[in-house]
Amino acid sequence: MNTAFPIGRRGLLGSAALTAAWAWAQRGVAAVIGYPRVVQGPMVGHAGPGHITIWARVSGDFEVEVEYATDRSFARSRFTAPVKASPAGDFVTVHRIEGLTPDTTYHYRFRLGGVADRFQPLPFKTKTAPAGLSDFRVAFGSCARLQFDSEQRVFTAVAAYEPDLFLWLGDNIYADSDQPEILADTYRRQRGVERLQPLLRSTPSLAIWDDHDFGYNDSDRRSPFKSRALEVFRRYWANPSYGTSETPGVFFQHSYGGVDFFHLDGRYHRDPGDMPDGPGKTMLGEGQKRWLKAALKTSRAPFKILVSGVGWSVAERPGDSFASYQHERDELFDFIRDEKIEGVVCLSGDTHVGELNCIPRSEQGGYDLYDLVSSPLAQTPNDKWQDQVPEARIRPLFAKTANFGLLEFRMNGATPTLTYNLYDILGAPVWKPLVLTPADLRNGVSTWRDRIDPRELKRLERYRAGGAYYGPGSR
Repeated sequence: MNTAFPIGRRGLLGSAALTAAWAWAQRGVAAVIGYPRVVQGPMVGHAGPGHITIWARVSGDFEVEVEYATDRSFARSRFTAPVKASPAGDFVTVHRIEGLTPDTTYHYRFRLGGVADRFQPLPFKTKTAPAGLSDFRVAFGSCARLQFDSEQRVFTAVAAYEPDLFLWLGDNIYADSDQPEILADTYRRQRGVERLQPLLRSTPSLAIWDDHDFGYNDSDRRSPFKSRALEVFRRYWANPSYGTSETPGVFFQHSYGGVDFFHLDGRYHRDPGDMPDGPGKTMLGEGQKRWLKAALKTSRAPFKILVSGVGWSVAERPGDSFASYQHERDELFDFIRDEKIEGVVCLSGDTHVGELNCIPRSEQGGYDLYDLVSSPLAQTPNDKWQDQVPEARIRPLFAKTANFGLLEFRMNGATPTLTYNLYDILGAPVWKPLVLTPADLRNGVSTWRDRIDPRELKRLERYRAGGAYYGPGSR
């Protein structure tokens, strides 16, 4: 039996209560003093058809349980096995709740040291993944700088679209530090953003990192503290896995509704950006690249989403994107073509602008690879894009407000479809959406000229003819 000894109105415990607590401790029964509570979170992590994962950071070294039920009244509830929060683990707990029904809403709440969290009287709810093909929505974004925007109103718009997943594409915090405690503290403060709470508590969040949550700006494999940064990252996210037993990192594969997502680590193994590009230069590292190629080759999903913290096009050259690792990028794209791997679409962030670019690989015997870019969630949009030209800019670049991307998958019809659009801070779409089917994403098929905005086609043709991309009268 557990018991609680609440603090009195004047904030002090009487000697009788202390004596009683001592007596309980002597009898081997845990005594909880004060009001145990969830301090940061909860956050829903990886979810599958039969399980959900709940992350939380609590106020002390308690045994933490999650009570869950399909009914809001908790009349037929169950409890998870207790997880011990400890100072060594920064008082973080992760519960993986198994044996659940696919595509089902579950309500959940916390009990700490046998005591309900009195500061969160309303239960939360989330949903298990579907068991097979399903229609679903995925929101994503990058660059959430708490120091610049402590309100982050964009997340109100994100939550209003009720995505089934939210993907964090890096620069999820701006710690810019080599100290694990600073990384952890910045995670804690980001998790406390009020407008973010509804999304975290209901929608599975999956994350990769980029330089500002890996370490310093533009940092790479030479970082002497990268293993400590990885330890903090693993503690503050609830992904299905982190790297492989042979290759450390934050990369992993995740499947949802019949679509495969390949989340990549562009930092841990990255060669210096200013190193001359060539066959030996790598962003992913050999171990991660082998893993990715094998996973792509075995995937049978009609859509395969490559999730990167940095852009896939050559727009940012020189810079921090795949434009500085073009040999490796093209090696991967050649592999996709040569192995006849269909249905690949790219996501990225980092640029502080929203973009929809295309790498026209149909011109090299493959198919056109689209790079869907969302940035920033909470940061100043910038104007460095004026000197940048991707292989093909499909939609006008968006640099007016914070933004997020939304993928809508329709998997149950005769033809699966993927619809992509970018949304501004108020939730308004900024472009005409891009719609793709598996037939668009197979060798020998060229689609980019049919999809490109006429203004962007005019600009690109002028640029290819030797003129300026953003010439007179082009805006």
